[in-house]
Amino acid sequence: MRRSGKGWRRRVRRWLLWSVLAVVAGPGLLVLLLRWVDPPTSAFMVRAHWQSDGGGIHQVWVDLDRIAPSLSQAVIAAEDQTFAEHHGFVWSAIGDALESNLEGGSIRGGSSISQQVAKNLFLTPARTYLRKVVEAYLTVWIELLWPKARIMEVYLNIAQFDDRTFGAEAAAVRLFGTSAATLTPAQSALLAGVLPDPDGLDAARPGPYLRERQAWILRQMRQLGTVAY
Repeated sequence: MRRSGKGWRRRVRRWLLWSVLAVVAGPGLLVLLLRWVDPPTSAFMVRAHWQSDGGGIHQVWVDLDRIAPSLSQAVIAAEDQTFAEHHGFVWSAIGDALESNLEGGSIRGGSSISQQVAKNLFLTPARTYLRKVVEAYLTVWIELLWPKARIMEVYLNIAQFDDRTFGAEAAAVRLFGTSAATLTPAQSALLAGVLPDPDGLDAARPGPYLRERQAWILRQMRQLGTVAY
């Protein structure tokens, strides 16, 4: 009986060890696989599909070399100007977000492009500290295992540009009647401009606020010049 009890405890410890290893290493293995395998969907796309009342979503994967460089430049200018240099986190932006949160504002992130990939691909838009912790953990794996070009490629293919449109190619076709490869800087700036609020802003029919944001992004693009990553 005593040996049986020891064997049971050993099996429980082994199960707990494998469970911890799966939780810790599992996400890394999935992220490593997605370095070469294009993700067929994302958590945000699944959510939008279920909210569309059967209308579905629009997304077509294209490789980075089939997306106009101006779109990469525009999203870097609008969302993450130190994308090429940081290792997943923009600490100054995170500090500003924490200060706002402590002052009683809504929980917001100060997210880098890498963090947005982690969130859009695997998580939900829920504004909770737990989600931010999981997002940070996934971001570390993404930065360790993917080159910057792959991070940008995935980002431009899963970013949401209106309530049912995801990715550069579908956005270019549906909103401008062109392809992602032939987007102009002005069109790219409009697409980058809607990223913080794709449900509320319309790149095809920009209002005064979006036009002002477009002009600011174009100025930032000219100042940054060509971004190598």
